[in-house]
Amino acid sequence: MILQQVTTLKTPAPALIEVAIIEDRQEIRDGLAALIGGTEGFRCAALYSSMEQAIAKMSRHRRPDVVLCDIGLPGMSGIEGIRILKETDPGLLVLMLTIYDDDDRIFEAICAGATGYLLKKTPPARLLESLREAVNGGAPMSPEVARRVITLFRDIRPPKRADYDLTPHETRLLRLLLEGYNYKAAAAELGVTVHTISFHLRSIYEKLQVHSKSEAVAKALRNRLV
Repeated sequence: MILQQVTTLKTPAPALIEVAIIEDRQEIRDGLAALIGGTEGFRCAALYSSMEQAIAKMSRHRRPDVVLCDIGLPGMSGIEGIRILKETDPGLLVLMLTIYDDDDRIFEAICAGATGYLLKKTPPARLLESLREAVNGGAPMSPEVARRVITLFRDIRPPKRADYDLTPHETRLLRLLLEGYNYKAAAAELGVTVHTISFHLRSIYEKLQVHSKSEAVAKALRNRLV
């Protein structure tokens, strides 16, 4: 469990990563704050017990590098709140941290703009690694969630024709991003440079008329492009 101990990363962080936490259970919220605040290279920027509180206060403060957000919150759900936060700040990175691993919530969270999806049983070291991965352009997921996402896409019939004129290479890159690859890992998998990945991403953004990786993945999901 994430509250069992505070674990530091072995590799020093290149820069301070500021994390905001949205979690209604105080013991979990305090445990996450202790983990993040007690690890070199990380800082707990803000704590919120509800999505309503986060929406009201986050706009008045400097954007955190990444937000850890529960789904089952009192009042507005985490998924509903993501949509509102992303409307006002499309570049905000939101990493779900929840007990739910069902297909519907996973799909809805990704479509709402979640950067990644972790279960609360994630070990502390992996949680910290996932925060860094999200900031560096990745889409971290718990292994169980990643398997469900892959299975979900295997069960979806591909479209009869390729919409948006995506090339096979661009479609494969989108699929890798969905599976949780960061830019460096995707470059290694495709046998190209990170610069080439960035070039293809710009082309994907233009064709899909989006402005971020999470928006591109969400649109690919909604339109069954991968």
